[in-house]
Amino acid sequence: MVHREEDLSRSPRGRRPSDLLKAAEAAFKKVTAKPVGGPPKASAIPGVNETVTLRIDQEVLESFQQDGPGWQDRINAALRKAAGK
Repeated sequence: MVHREEDLSRSPRGRRPSDLLKAAEAAFKKVTAKPVGGPPKASAIPGVNETVTLRIDQEVLESFQQDGPGWQDRINAALRKAAGK
């Protein structure tokens, strides 16, 4: 004798229909999948400086500082040139 619950939940071959399984898997993947590209990067705004911590050799720092005020601008200009900007 077959129970009524088994009749409703199983296909003739003894397994649940695959389309329900595929639908459940697709729904699960949609909810749990991580974004492929990650969050979008903020575009650089011209003329805005960002505060960072940077480790450079003492003699390099002294070289930029020996001409007095503006040494940070000179370092930025040197880095910009090295970056090809």
